[in-house]
Amino acid sequence: MSFGAQDEVVAYLSSLDGGASGVVSTHISIVVLGRTRAFKLKREVVFPYLDFSTPQKRLAMCEREVALNRRAAPTLYLGARRITREADGALAFEGAGGLVDAVVEMRKFDEDALFDRLAAAGRLTKEMIEALAQAIAAFHDAAEVDCGRGGLAGMARVVELSAKSSREAPLADAPALDERAARLEDALRLNGALLEARRAQGKIRRCHGDLTLRNICLLDGAPTLFDCLEFSDELATIDVLYDLAFPLMDLWRANERGLANLALNRYLDLSDETDGLPLLPFFMSLRAMIRAHVNAAQDKRVEARAYFDLGGGLLRTPAPCVIAIGGMSGSGKSSVAARLAPHVGAAPGARVVNSDRLRKQMFGVAPTARLPQEAYASEVSARVYARLFDEARRVAASRWPVIVDAVFDRREDRDAIETIARELDVPFQGYWLDAGLEQRAARVETRRNDVSDATREVLMRQLEKETGAIRWTRIDAARDVQAVVDDILSRMELSPPPAAC
Repeated sequence: MSFGAQDEVVAYLSSLDGGASGVVSTHISIVVLGRTRAFKLKREVVFPYLDFSTPQKRLAMCEREVALNRRAAPTLYLGARRITREADGALAFEGAGGLVDAVVEMRKFDEDALFDRLAAAGRLTKEMIEALAQAIAAFHDAAEVDCGRGGLAGMARVVELSAKSSREAPLADAPALDERAARLEDALRLNGALLEARRAQGKIRRCHGDLTLRNICLLDGAPTLFDCLEFSDELATIDVLYDLAFPLMDLWRANERGLANLALNRYLDLSDETDGLPLLPFFMSLRAMIRAHVNAAQDKRVEARAYFDLGGGLLRTPAPCVIAIGGMSGSGKSSVAARLAPHVGAAPGARVVNSDRLRKQMFGVAPTARLPQEAYASEVSARVYARLFDEARRVAASRWPVIVDAVFDRREDRDAIETIARELDVPFQGYWLDAGLEQRAARVETRRNDVSDATREVLMRQLEKETGAIRWTRIDAARDVQAVVDDILSRMELSPPPAAC
């Protein structure tokens, strides 16, 4: 069947399900949109990384696509269907005649529910991103481990392919391309031991492989991963953080840097990937380069160059530091920490360790579930702070910045977090947020579905505590969150994101 002959199949598919409402084409597929269904046809093409040259191969790949995507989107993928040529010469859907082509049948969804469109429209919410991070973490947790792929050798092939693609459709002059290739190779060598260690730890899994924001949609109200990379196990069997790097990079490019940092932190709350944090600038840069190559191949030069430039900006050496944000309940610590994090270190910003979230994890409840009073007994709080310090130490030891968000009303706890930074020989900055009782109480009383369980009564009990001398920089927290963050940033003397401590 010739390439042009697939037009007949497209015309046939367009007659199904109430007629076509649109056709979407890429370099490897054609999607015909019906009234309630979408039919995805694989183009009759051959590339170095895939072969769709025969109907049998396209059918096999359609079946594989359905099986792989049902891992994350079981209700979206309805099945692989055969297109046959009947005795009268007409095409049929699952007919008795010979195989002509194959399609993946899917439920149709509103394209405005795609995450790239939501990002472009400024409609992505904190709740959507938190749910997305949870979905990705669960998907990675269930994905098949493959210790035979990935690691240093796997990423070396990606870097090599990136350099080759850059020269086939150049987006800059030869010296600039050579400089970019050299920087990626340097990053590969620098992270080689870590890549291999993670491979040995089972961090290489059969992931999604193409987790751009355009391959995530809201389906039945939930973020849903779809259209995974089905044609190459090698390209999709990767470090889980390399998989996560795609949506992080896309969010960063969409200027949703707070959401990119939020996605990282909520993912890390569920998946112990702290040791891999230094890989993120390298991984995100490579993801940007991949998008540059894809856009260049489609002759989208402006978009391709934007991704190429982004890839260079993301490729930074992580700069570790420990930042502590303290203050009484209602002073805005968590809001300030979250808003500050994207500005600290390499993209997508600092790890934020929050005492309230750790406490909820210890009791095995959802972050917004309320705990009984006994969960705040002094001995429990001591264990919470011990875990807080342990996680802060692990992040800083991995050479990544960490923001520690807790009340820190005890001098011993303030001394302990400073000691961690001193022992690891990384910069430390401590900030104490000051706000009046009534303003803090008003903030606490208006909270809904919040991680903190603080009430006015808790605030009153905190007034009875002896904090001792507070040596940290005191910040007027009566102002709005952005003003407080701007104040801290001016004192930290950080450049615009992505920035180093």
